[in-house]
Amino acid sequence: MGSAGLVTRVTGSSLFSVFLCLAGGVTPAWGADARLELEQAAAAFGVRASVRQASLSPDGALLATVESVGARGAEVRVLDLTRADSRPVAIVAARGDPERLGWCRWSGTRRLLCNVYGVVSLDGVELSYISRLIAVDADGKRMQTIRLPGTSRDALGYRLFGGSVLDWNTGRDGHVLLLRSFVPEVSTGTRLAQTDDGLGVDHIDTVSLRTVSRVERARPVNKEFISDGHGRIRIRGIDPALTSGHYSSGITRYQYEVAGDGSWRTLGDYDAGTGEGFNPHYVDPGLNVAYGLRKLNGRDAAYSMSLDEEASEKLLLARPDVDVNGFVTIGRNSRVIGISYTTDKEEVAYIDPELERLSAALSRGLPDLPLIRFLDSSQDERKLLLWAGSDVDPGRYYLLDRDTRGLTELALSRAALENVPLAKVQHIQFDAADGTKVPAYLTLPPGADGKGLPAIVMPHGGPSARDSWGFDWLAQFWANQGYAVLQPNFRGSAGYGDAWFQANGFQSWNVAIGDVIDAGRWLIREGIADPEKLVVSGWSYGGYAALQSAAIEPDLFRAVVAIAPVTDLGRLKEEWAGWSNYYVRQDFIGSGPHIEQGSPARQASRIKAPVLMFHGSLDRNVSVSQSKLMDDRLRQAGKDGRLVVYDQLDHYLDDSEARRDMLLQSANFLTKSLNEAR
Repeated sequence: MGSAGLVTRVTGSSLFSVFLCLAGGVTPAWGADARLELEQAAAAFGVRASVRQASLSPDGALLATVESVGARGAEVRVLDLTRADSRPVAIVAARGDPERLGWCRWSGTRRLLCNVYGVVSLDGVELSYISRLIAVDADGKRMQTIRLPGTSRDALGYRLFGGSVLDWNTGRDGHVLLLRSFVPEVSTGTRLAQTDDGLGVDHIDTVSLRTVSRVERARPVNKEFISDGHGRIRIRGIDPALTSGHYSSGITRYQYEVAGDGSWRTLGDYDAGTGEGFNPHYVDPGLNVAYGLRKLNGRDAAYSMSLDEEASEKLLLARPDVDVNGFVTIGRNSRVIGISYTTDKEEVAYIDPELERLSAALSRGLPDLPLIRFLDSSQDERKLLLWAGSDVDPGRYYLLDRDTRGLTELALSRAALENVPLAKVQHIQFDAADGTKVPAYLTLPPGADGKGLPAIVMPHGGPSARDSWGFDWLAQFWANQGYAVLQPNFRGSAGYGDAWFQANGFQSWNVAIGDVIDAGRWLIREGIADPEKLVVSGWSYGGYAALQSAAIEPDLFRAVVAIAPVTDLGRLKEEWAGWSNYYVRQDFIGSGPHIEQGSPARQASRIKAPVLMFHGSLDRNVSVSQSKLMDDRLRQAGKDGRLVVYDQLDHYLDDSEARRDMLLQSANFLTKSLNEAR
């Protein structure tokens, strides 16, 4: 489960490779046997990604990476790409207890802006994410926190949101447009109190930390701003319901500025609940258009809309089978270069002919890494930072010099898995009980014949999400340990249009869970799964689906592993009470008989299989109380259940030791459960 946006409280043929190990440590040399000992496998697959994010300086000379350090810490490291003997230098570190590094990007040629966040307790009861921005030079000097608007302790609310960058290229080195949350203050005997309220935009010098100008004044109704990538706001979105202390309606009313005259015109309304209306994402100032998504025949399609008096729309891409995901951009200007969509794997329809040719050349040069993404570029776009990966390669970072036609390998996404044989992932379809073809991904253990295996049905989280072809550390761990893994994109998944999405995976739980159950039946029918060794497991909504499947079809699955699961829909509705998105969440979950029938905690007595659950104590997405409730209900019903709570961790259990432990306990639990007679 997650919430989008801010929520407030109420190549060419010449390829060469130079590997620079940014992650540190030594990659273990595994033997030829694909299957690792359990302890080795849990350590190798449970370790967090080595490189979590990367950014290229405007002149293309420096690379900044956010890298995992220790169990839950991270460092920002800077590498001089102009020197062959250069080694990365750590300039910023966060222990991960509680502060964590989110991302780090170049605000100037030698200046970085980084996001630090954590989970805090409000009033000792309620949890919330809190973020701050820090600016630092490339050599680690002059590290400063971007101050929040106003300094008084008499703020009439919590200062949770530290800001986000709307525009990295204002035309002045080190200057950005910053989206900020203004919290009004109260004071007695002075007129110095901060009175602005809501979201606003400031032009900030990240070197001096001076606010150069107020670009958009703060208003409670402000919800979104879109810049043109050259320092000018061209689109703003408001929610008239968002007056101070009120709840969001879920509808954004967009306005746009006609270039040159400073006037604002109505663009239209977008309803996040239904997906109806034009939803703008980016602006191209040269073409004077906005790029966005709109429904066409029940699926998201890509359009452009002119930002002139006509506001004329043009269809750019629509698919008869899947939704358009969004847009691919490059560089500090966020220049739109393509349109993304996912069939069995992620695809890009390029609108930039030169980059389309370059992508094709890269595909020929890296045939074993079909997933290629442009991540960043120098200001002139002559040097490109890209990532490439596959199902059996977690991914590699490359620098492409378009002038020399040289491709340099910089780092591995997951250094610990470099020499570990991984399992191929197949895109398949299985028949649901009503004859519907359900897309899914099947991962078989390396070298296995695919018959009579212990098997896991692993539904994805969300529920407004989907799986796609590529590397998945959980599926790969289980395949390495001899399990077949099937990941169904059940009805209720996003990406396939409105008809497939149904009323979402909670309100249409019976259809979604039916598909998850039918995935297990298909594994047995095809002879892939040993019917006595079939398991269901998932994370977040996937954990909910695992528990609910075991309740609805208690004789099918022999064990359940649920990570951070939703267990009671009624409680889930109330977890955001007092926050601006409360009504939106309530509408999404809905009301009616499905609250009772679709809550596994209320169906605990029906479950026969042993249950193992994991949850972080600081989970803001799905409260740990959800798992505690399920644990209590299983115990009251005399069922075999156990809950493991990881202290001071959030929804993602972003801790290598915790993940290693979770994999170890899960594997031992399944071995015991599947070997015991029922």
